[in-house]
Amino acid sequence: MTYDLAPGRMKRTPDHEDEILDIRRHQDPSRNRLTPVVQLPPVAAQAVVDALTGLVRAAHDRERLSPTPQGELKEAQEFEEGDVFMVEPPFEGFFADRYLMDFYDTGERDICSRMHLHTGLRFVRMMTGANTTIRVSSLSPITVRPSPSWTSPLDSFVDPLPGTPDGVHRDRYNVIVPPDSWVDMQIPRGVSHQFNAVGPNAVIDSVHPEESIETLREGMSGYRMMAQTIFLAKDKSPASTCADTTGPA
Repeated sequence: MTYDLAPGRMKRTPDHEDEILDIRRHQDPSRNRLTPVVQLPPVAAQAVVDALTGLVRAAHDRERLSPTPQGELKEAQEFEEGDVFMVEPPFEGFFADRYLMDFYDTGERDICSRMHLHTGLRFVRMMTGANTTIRVSSLSPITVRPSPSWTSPLDSFVDPLPGTPDGVHRDRYNVIVPPDSWVDMQIPRGVSHQFNAVGPNAVIDSVHPEESIETLREGMSGYRMMAQTIFLAKDKSPASTCADTTGPA
């Protein structure tokens, strides 16, 4: 299924949770902005990551023991990048929600998450612990903002997007979040992005300020997590396509 992005609705089939956009025709309408926040002592960073991933794992344990009834919002779900728990759902008069994601280690699964976009804007805080980096990617250059507390620039590089159709080349712009770090990212509506953790200790705290609004705008039949994602590849690629954190020679 391929189509052009419209200024209003983006999805052709609102309830389709695996809708694919033709990579040959997509152009990002804006750029992601990444702000280095703070680098922590290893013990402190690991404590934060463990506490937040522990919350996600506890929610998934609860879901296995007592599954959410049919028709109710399931707060513990699985995304391509990791297990997710909706900490704070929206309510009447407050249209945002908040997720925590316990990242998968791409090397352990030998799978990279796909490049994708959302029909509403996103704000994410990425946190890493010991021996773990996060590779943040987009089809557009990522603006890295200055930080008063950061001591060295983030590594960045450009490589070819894997898995494109024969004869199609798209540049992929990458920024590496180092171990023991917090980094914030602002993702405008409709802008491509891809997160892959290299290592076992990483978590995302993600706020979606217009999730309920985009649900209405896209014409979904009911509110649920993940439904307003549009993928830019049909298949996931192996870990070798995202595990490199230094870029091509």
